[in-house]
Amino acid sequence: MKVLSVASECVPFVKTGGLADVVGALPNALAAEGVDMRVLLPGYPSVMRFAEGAKVLRTEDYFYGSGARLLFCEAEGISLYVLDAPHLYERDGGIYLGPNGWDWSDNSERFAALSMMAVVMAEHGAGDWQPDIVHGHDWQAGFMPYYLRMTDPHIPNIVTIHNIAFHGLAPADRLGTLRLDPSDFSFDGFEFWGSISALKAGLTWADRVTTVSPNYARELTRIEFGHGLDGLIRNRASGVSGILNGIDLDVWDPATDPALVNRYKRPRGKAKNKAALRQEFGLPEADGPLCVVVSRLTGQKGLDILLAALPSLLEQGGQLALLGSGEPELEAGFLAAADNPNVGVRIDYDEALAHRLIAGGDAILVPSRFEPCGLTQLYALRYGTIPVVAYTGGLVDSVIHASPMALASGTATGLHIYPLTADAMRMTFKDLAELFRDRDLWATMQRTAMAQPVGWEASAKAYAALYRDVLGH
Repeated sequence: MKVLSVASECVPFVKTGGLADVVGALPNALAAEGVDMRVLLPGYPSVMRFAEGAKVLRTEDYFYGSGARLLFCEAEGISLYVLDAPHLYERDGGIYLGPNGWDWSDNSERFAALSMMAVVMAEHGAGDWQPDIVHGHDWQAGFMPYYLRMTDPHIPNIVTIHNIAFHGLAPADRLGTLRLDPSDFSFDGFEFWGSISALKAGLTWADRVTTVSPNYARELTRIEFGHGLDGLIRNRASGVSGILNGIDLDVWDPATDPALVNRYKRPRGKAKNKAALRQEFGLPEADGPLCVVVSRLTGQKGLDILLAALPSLLEQGGQLALLGSGEPELEAGFLAAADNPNVGVRIDYDEALAHRLIAGGDAILVPSRFEPCGLTQLYALRYGTIPVVAYTGGLVDSVIHASPMALASGTATGLHIYPLTADAMRMTFKDLAELFRDRDLWATMQRTAMAQPVGWEASAKAYAALYRDVLGH
């Protein structure tokens, strides 16, 4: 099976979040299932550096504003297609935001162009390769199923929701520039409260819709999680499925990780990493668990609730080491909390430090208000770091709560916070401290966590089965 993966980011070429990790991992994971997956990316400056000397497959004289080219190269083990359109992608700033921190005003055109190039490749091929299925990710590929419907409705396509909170909205006066039929600007089409929604277009016209965890697929049918599209998801229920993400077991392996002070295969190997982490963050010795946070500092991640409950963790003898950046008020709140000697904070993005935190921590805190899948808790399981997570999305699917039965049977791998309130988090910190004091029980949880199947094998089989089903094989 030949599958074209269409996305706005992909490791190692460009990354702002977990979407890039998933898109970068899928081609190699699916190769074992007989799937030839190739990736189409926008030609951002960072991507173009990998595409030096790439083969030119197609030239467009006018493509959403000016000329464009389709390039192909093999890079970092991935078969990569690049939409080289300098008028859309060659600019200072982020891939979604300008230097002023605001969305690029032409984001709708920038990613509509990406969707249209995917359709051109599906319809006419790309050199000697033509996909059987087009697999789009999030709103940035949202117009792809719609454009396919307009050109060749027989080409199968799938859209995966990594985060339904982002719709890719555009004003209604962009219908012409986005090559959209005004008759489809309706409640049953891509209209969303008077605007054009790229994500709604994808969810409406895709042959199948997937999400990145089974529980998130269920949550999206509820008004509090669906961000205005819950009715559409309910109506499409038979065509919506959840496939839990995996992680790259080569990149995230405590036995070989070059970022660590001490590489290890068993939980006792964490001790030297914990000591080094305390030294790096200026934390003293303590009796309670060293908790870590590696996260964007946003309301979605529930870190305001953590700030409110943090004194309880410290009262239990616990500590906090945090790495992240984001909303100014949260940054300021954690920096103020770092006045306590048992709290260390780095406002930054540092991949190597993230590895050291996850290896050195006793527990990792993921109190997200919603979390489609989450990768941080999967990294933590692999490293024997106990996840303390909100009861939502993929966090529920991947972390087994330390209930009395799970502890007795040796299957517990973490703790759930429910409901997600400061009071509930305070109670969870009390439970965490009690578990941590029982050294035998804690070691059992760590060993169980490290034995969890967090790689891509099962997920790759599920995607391959979905592709076969869509193709009627």
